[in-house]
Amino acid sequence: MYREFKQLNLPEIDKNILEFWEKEKVFEKSVDQRDAANSYVFYEGPPSANGKPGIHHVMARTIKDLFCRFHAMKGKRVERKGGWDTHGLPIELSVEKEL
Repeated sequence: MYREFKQLNLPEIDKNILEFWEKEKVFEKSVDQRDAANSYVFYEGPPSANGKPGIHHVMARTIKDLFCRFHAMKGKRVERKGGWDTHGLPIELSVEKEL
């Protein structure tokens, strides 16, 4: 049975859905219940720490997420783990030079 809302309060609805997903571990189950042999891997890098985030970061993240969701909806096991590329390398090199 679906809960009926007398008034549209999207932040409250979002909060309720998020609480349910966290309590029931919905996202974790969406990964764990799929066969590891049937996986889709998207090598994604972390956000850059050497500049201010811009709208292009949000747009890129959205597009990357669409690929992962698409393959998950097709039944693939899609584990999400950022940080596979070398976005952090310039920062690491700068730290090493300073040390």
